[in-house]
Amino acid sequence: MRYYETLYIVNPHLGDDEYKDTVTKFNNIVEKNKGVIIKVEEWGKKTLAYPIKKFRKGYYVLMQYCAGPDFHSGLKRDFKLDERILKYQTIKLSDAADPDALKRELEGDRTEEEPASDGDAQSGAESREGDK
Repeated sequence: MRYYETLYIVNPHLGDDEYKDTVTKFNNIVEKNKGVIIKVEEWGKKTLAYPIKKFRKGYYVLMQYCAGPDFHSGLKRDFKLDERILKYQTIKLSDAADPDALKRELEGDRTEEEPASDGDAQSGAESREGDK
Protein backbone atom coordinates (compact mmCIF):
# COMPACT_ATOMS: atom_id res chain seq x y z
CA MET A 1 0.00 0.00 0.00
CA ARG A 2 1.04 3.57 -0.56
CA TYR A 3 1.12 6.13 2.23
CA TYR A 4 -0.59 9.45 1.44
CA GLU A 5 -1.22 12.72 3.20
CA THR A 6 -4.10 14.93 2.06
CA LEU A 7 -4.74 18.44 3.32
CA TYR A 8 -8.11 19.86 2.39
CA ILE A 9 -9.96 23.07 3.15
CA VAL A 10 -13.69 23.01 3.88
CA ASN A 11 -16.20 25.86 3.39
CA PRO A 12 -16.16 28.03 6.57
CA HIS A 13 -19.90 28.80 6.43
CA LEU A 14 -20.95 25.21 7.16
CA GLY A 15 -22.60 24.32 10.45
CA ASP A 16 -20.80 22.02 12.85
CA ASP A 17 -22.89 19.00 11.82
CA GLU A 18 -22.34 19.54 8.11
CA TYR A 19 -18.60 20.09 8.67
CA LYS A 20 -18.34 16.83 10.65
CA ASP A 21 -20.34 15.04 7.93
CA THR A 22 -17.84 16.26 5.34
CA VAL A 23 -14.86 14.95 7.34
CA THR A 24 -16.65 11.64 7.97
CA LYS A 25 -17.56 11.33 4.27
CA PHE A 26 -13.93 11.47 3.15
CA ASN A 27 -12.78 9.13 5.94
CA ASN A 28 -15.45 6.64 4.82
CA ILE A 29 -14.40 6.94 1.16
CA VAL A 30 -10.88 5.86 2.12
CA GLU A 31 -12.14 2.93 4.21
CA LYS A 32 -14.70 1.76 1.60
CA ASN A 33 -11.91 1.53 -1.00
CA LYS A 34 -9.83 -0.80 1.19
CA GLY A 35 -7.72 2.04 2.55
CA VAL A 36 -6.61 2.50 6.14
CA ILE A 37 -6.90 5.83 7.97
CA ILE A 38 -3.73 6.46 9.96
CA LYS A 39 -4.53 9.87 11.42
CA VAL A 40 -6.99 12.73 10.93
CA GLU A 41 -6.15 16.15 12.36
CA GLU A 42 -8.77 18.87 12.32
CA TRP A 43 -6.86 22.14 12.54
CA GLY A 44 -9.97 24.31 12.78
CA LYS A 45 -10.95 27.51 11.02
CA LYS A 46 -7.98 29.50 9.77
CA THR A 47 -7.42 32.55 7.59
CA LEU A 48 -6.37 31.63 4.06
CA ALA A 49 -3.22 33.07 2.49
CA TYR A 50 -5.31 34.29 -0.44
CA PRO A 51 -9.03 34.17 -1.27
CA ILE A 52 -10.27 30.85 -2.63
CA LYS A 53 -13.70 30.84 -4.29
CA LYS A 54 -14.29 34.24 -2.63
CA PHE A 55 -13.66 32.84 0.88
CA ARG A 56 -11.02 34.30 3.18
CA LYS A 57 -11.25 31.56 5.85
CA GLY A 58 -11.66 27.80 5.81
CA TYR A 59 -11.60 24.68 7.97
CA TYR A 60 -8.31 22.83 7.51
CA VAL A 61 -8.25 19.03 7.78
CA LEU A 62 -5.13 16.85 7.47
CA MET A 63 -5.75 13.18 6.67
CA GLN A 64 -3.01 10.55 6.58
CA TYR A 65 -3.92 7.18 5.12
CA CYS A 66 -2.69 4.12 3.25
CA ALA A 67 -4.37 3.02 0.03
CA GLY A 68 -3.74 1.25 -3.24
CA PRO A 69 -1.98 2.96 -6.16
CA ASP A 70 -5.19 3.50 -8.16
CA PHE A 71 -7.18 5.00 -5.28
CA HIS A 72 -5.93 8.58 -5.56
CA SER A 73 -7.69 9.36 -8.85
CA GLY A 74 -11.08 8.42 -7.36
CA LEU A 75 -10.51 10.55 -4.27
CA LYS A 76 -9.45 13.47 -6.46
CA ARG A 77 -12.74 13.18 -8.37
CA ASP A 78 -14.73 13.16 -5.10
CA PHE A 79 -12.97 16.30 -3.87
CA LYS A 80 -13.72 18.10 -7.14
CA LEU A 81 -17.40 17.12 -7.09
CA ASP A 82 -18.04 18.15 -3.47
CA GLU A 83 -18.93 21.85 -3.36
CA ARG A 84 -18.04 22.06 0.33
CA ILE A 85 -14.33 21.54 -0.48
CA LEU A 86 -12.52 24.74 -1.37
CA LYS A 87 -9.11 23.25 -2.14
CA TYR A 88 -7.12 20.07 -1.53
CA GLN A 89 -3.62 18.73 -1.94
CA THR A 90 -2.37 15.16 -1.74
CA ILE A 91 1.23 14.10 -1.23
CA LYS A 92 2.54 10.54 -1.57
CA LEU A 93 4.79 9.93 1.41
CA SER A 94 5.84 6.37 0.60
CA ASP A 95 5.39 3.73 -2.12
CA ALA A 96 5.46 0.78 0.27
CA ALA A 97 4.03 1.30 3.73
CA ASP A 98 2.65 -0.99 6.43
CA PRO A 99 -0.50 0.60 7.94
CA ASP A 100 -0.21 -1.43 11.16
CA ALA A 101 3.38 -0.29 11.71
CA LEU A 102 2.39 3.34 11.09
CA LYS A 103 -0.45 3.10 13.61
CA ARG A 104 1.85 1.50 16.21
CA GLU A 105 4.40 4.27 15.63
CA LEU A 106 1.71 6.91 16.07
CA GLU A 107 0.47 5.30 19.29
CA GLY A 108 4.07 5.06 20.52
CA ASP A 109 4.50 8.81 19.96
CA ARG A 110 1.38 9.53 22.01
CA THR A 111 2.48 7.39 24.96
CA GLU A 112 5.94 8.99 24.96
CA GLU A 113 4.44 12.50 25.13
CA GLU A 114 2.19 11.82 28.13
CA PRO A 115 4.85 10.73 30.70
CA ALA A 116 7.11 13.60 29.66
CA SER A 117 4.48 16.15 30.64
CA ASP A 118 3.95 14.39 34.01
CA GLY A 119 7.68 14.34 34.60
CA ASP A 120 7.95 18.07 33.91
CA ALA A 121 5.19 18.80 36.40
CA GLN A 122 6.89 16.67 39.06
CA SER A 123 10.32 18.17 38.50
CA GLY A 124 8.79 21.65 38.75
CA ALA A 125 7.10 20.72 42.03
CA GLU A 126 10.37 19.32 43.38
CA SER A 127 12.26 22.49 42.51
CA ARG A 128 9.63 24.63 44.21
CA GLU A 129 9.93 22.53 47.36
CA GLY A 130 13.69 22.95 47.27
CA ASP A 131 13.29 26.74 47.05
CA LYS A 132 11.34 26.90 50.34
